[in-house]
Amino acid sequence: MVANPGVLGLLERQYGLITAAQAAVHGLPGRTLRRRVAAEGWQRPAPRVFLAAGHPITPRTEIGAAALWAGDRGAVSGPAAAWWTGMLDRPPQVTEVTVPRRSGLRPYPGVRVRRRDLSPTDVVGIGYMRFTAGPLTALETAIAVPEGSVFLDRALQRHVTFPTVYRAYCRNMGADGAARIGVLLTAAANRADSAAERLLIAILRAAGLTGWERGRPFGPWTIDVAFPDAQVAVEVDGWAWHMDVDRFRADRHKGNALVRARWDLLRFTWHDLTHRPDYVLGEIRAALAAAARP
Repeated sequence: MVANPGVLGLLERQYGLITAAQAAVHGLPGRTLRRRVAAEGWQRPAPRVFLAAGHPITPRTEIGAAALWAGDRGAVSGPAAAWWTGMLDRPPQVTEVTVPRRSGLRPYPGVRVRRRDLSPTDVVGIGYMRFTAGPLTALETAIAVPEGSVFLDRALQRHVTFPTVYRAYCRNMGADGAARIGVLLTAAANRADSAAERLLIAILRAAGLTGWERGRPFGPWTIDVAFPDAQVAVEVDGWAWHMDVDRFRADRHKGNALVRARWDLLRFTWHDLTHRPDYVLGEIRAALAAAARP
């Protein structure tokens, strides 16, 4: 049983975790920690990091242990940092830790070490643990998870701002994956929906679909892409983080008016067009086929 108040406080704040160095500061020597591993059910989730008895190994303890193991020599990064800070719904299978290029830290099972010198601006401390800051975390996670554009769009809505994300990109332009990040940022920066419309038109042309018009007038609005003979309206949205209340209301008013006028309304996002073009085509073809039936 741990009776040392300093140790108890650390275990409470760190999800049952403590490093050998922290324990020594509070009068708990390494031999005592090793005895507790052997006889009292303590565990070693990372080198020189201990988990007190009664605390199960969970994604939080695994990632926290990696952060404590790295100490001030590294920072948890990518999807692990995104999950820890609430950007990502699920923890990754492997925890990534970014360390300086000349660091002597070596990976252990379940942890991947990436060597890169980070700007202090791109690192934040949470207690004794260090993580990449939100903007860099959002960028690096966006190229590491499926449908990264959807993740980045959500992060821009809820967690980070575009200017801070762009500055993080500029500070890390030479890093692995910077080219893919640049493509995502270019799409995210486009405040008009014209890029999404152009992508939809390219998909329609590649599939050989005809009979559509771009920007067809409809009352006080225009339909992004219309199939007039079939009365099928296709509306496309850019990135959701650009959407303001006025635009949201106008789009819904237009959609309601189309439905009242007996148009079949289809709405797709930029992410649908980039990640699920076959789904987009399938929906359009199904709507056209339904309109052709007597």
